[in-house]
Amino acid sequence: MSNIIEELEKEQMGREVPDFAPGDTVVVNVKVKEGNRERLQAFEGVVIAKRNRGLNSAFTVRKISHGEGVERVFQTYSPAIADIQVKRKGDVRRAKLY
Repeated sequence: MSNIIEELEKEQMGREVPDFAPGDTVVVNVKVKEGNRERLQAFEGVVIAKRNRGLNSAFTVRKISHGEGVERVFQTYSPAIADIQVKRKGDVRRAKLY
């Protein structure tokens, strides 16, 4: 039974994800659907947490927008994410930066 689940998860995780860690500055391009149009929206910020759970992997990105802190959690293998670009590597000694 677990072999079937593992095979399905591997199939879903087909996309290549760049190697990044907490403290890195990343740009996440998210597919946004408005009516019948679809566009890409960039969300740039610092990775403050990363959760590695196979298909259920997720990471949290924090940015300051107009003086207000905004945190957003992304599912790593979500079809809504077009791509992830690492802008700058951070030098931190913690796994969770909150």
